[in-house]
Amino acid sequence: MKFVGLAGWSGSGKTRLLCALIENISARGLKVSSIKHAHHSFDIDKQGKDSYLHRKAGAQEVMIASEKRWALMHERVDDEPLPSPITLVRRMQRVDVLLVEGFKKFPIDKLEVYRHSSQDESEATSKKPLLANQDPRIRAIVSDIPLEVSSDRGNPLPVFNANDISSIANFILDQPFFAPPMGDIAEAQNY
Repeated sequence: MKFVGLAGWSGSGKTRLLCALIENISARGLKVSSIKHAHHSFDIDKQGKDSYLHRKAGAQEVMIASEKRWALMHERVDDEPLPSPITLVRRMQRVDVLLVEGFKKFPIDKLEVYRHSSQDESEATSKKPLLANQDPRIRAIVSDIPLEVSSDRGNPLPVFNANDISSIANFILDQPFFAPPMGDIAEAQNY
């Protein structure tokens, strides 16, 4: 299974790229799944629904299932660490490509998404440093401008135009992106 992270600053276009990659890779007949890290509180449940009432009553986990989909909601207790992508993937079925959005500090191979300009200048990441300058696990950069960036070994990193989804997907499928061995990664916080 390919296990590839998409990392970048908020507003860089990670979600847009992830959705385009899912569509492109799925159209090739491959199975794709994703994991998304949220820095904010979120809730997929609706107030007043039975599953919501189960959680409010104190259930640690609630699974809801229908003919179309199922979801598992797990309530973290205050001292419970955020699970790593490795821990989360253990709960998922095996696919051809697993794309991980966020978890930028977690030690997996990843592509950096970098946006220099934006309609809304507050979303531009040009004032933020390139993550590739500090993260040796970044294997390529996806950007809206041409860049020249070297890896920690001095070799130039591939840079893809953010709109060239087919080339980015080809790179992911052609490169040896694999999930790291489970024993090689200590569960860590601060992703």
